[in-house]
Amino acid sequence: MKKDQKIKVGISVGDLNGIGTEIIFKTFEESMMLDFCTPILFASVKTLSFVKKILGSQINLHGIDEVSKAVDGKINVLNVWKEPVKIEFGEATEEGGSYALKSFIEATKALKNGEIDVLVTAPINKANIQTEDFKFPGHTDYLAKELEGDAMMLMATENLKVGLLTDHVAVKDVSASITSEIITKKVETLYKTLQSDFGIHLPKIALLGINPHLGDGGVIGDEDDKILIPTLEKIRNTGKIVYGPYAADSFFGSGNYKNFDAILAAYHDQGLIPFKTLSFGKGVNYTAGLERIRTSPDHGTAYEIAGQNKADHSSFREAVFMAIDIYKKREDYKELTKDILKVSPRKSVNKARQGSKDS
Repeated sequence: MKKDQKIKVGISVGDLNGIGTEIIFKTFEESMMLDFCTPILFASVKTLSFVKKILGSQINLHGIDEVSKAVDGKINVLNVWKEPVKIEFGEATEEGGSYALKSFIEATKALKNGEIDVLVTAPINKANIQTEDFKFPGHTDYLAKELEGDAMMLMATENLKVGLLTDHVAVKDVSASITSEIITKKVETLYKTLQSDFGIHLPKIALLGINPHLGDGGVIGDEDDKILIPTLEKIRNTGKIVYGPYAADSFFGSGNYKNFDAILAAYHDQGLIPFKTLSFGKGVNYTAGLERIRTSPDHGTAYEIAGQNKADHSSFREAVFMAIDIYKKREDYKELTKDILKVSPRKSVNKARQGSKDS
């Protein structure tokens, strides 16, 4: 991308009966947002114009039939469909799921093909989006299949980042899902992400234990002693700064999380409950570890307030900004690694160390 070109932000609109369209409209009603990017909504001008009237939004929509026709300074809508769609705010309908899926799949294709630079996804309903061809627990799992890399859910704000060893896994299956290989892979993904996407040269990562009190010496469970602790020791021997495991019940309440660049939780609620308690409305769900960039807000469809102009768009706005920032950080990281490779191996190490000291 040329330096004078704006970043193309593709946006899937999510469940049309939820708050997705409202938070998108509210975000881009702020005219200064168009100074940072060129938004492309994957939907239908006809459908979004109808929703716009219901919400009383003053947003101006620019319809296009090809991504390449997107215009800087306008809120572009790529017509993924043209037929009328029945909007039923607050209802989980099959039709709502169908059009959420159409939007997401087309946006993913554009991301995969490099037609857009980043993707920001509005909330979906994981139940009504399921079809014979789409049987995934959510956005992340589908993106992991379609894009190269090792996908990992990373909840992020400027000062708090929480990744997961297991994400959409039933609690009864968590322990069996955590292996030495999974731990090693997730730490590696998180480490690289912090370096390339967040500009942290020597990341400090903390891991939370699997069982309460780390198993209390095997009384509550032995997975921490038999799997987590030995694997962490091996990872430390590679030079990575990884601490733990820590008992999860006191880790956040004590403020210990502030001592680390990121935390890896064993399972979904162990990480997301404290994250959302500390950061709700400011947090972003980032799919780390992929060759392409995707973010989303830290909340769901919020059917209970859909169509009522009560939705807070702060998290969606942060998701747009984070996607843009990560894109720029990756470009900077590519330039940095190019510079390092131009010098001898010994000098490369010294330069990398010096860079981390300067940061």
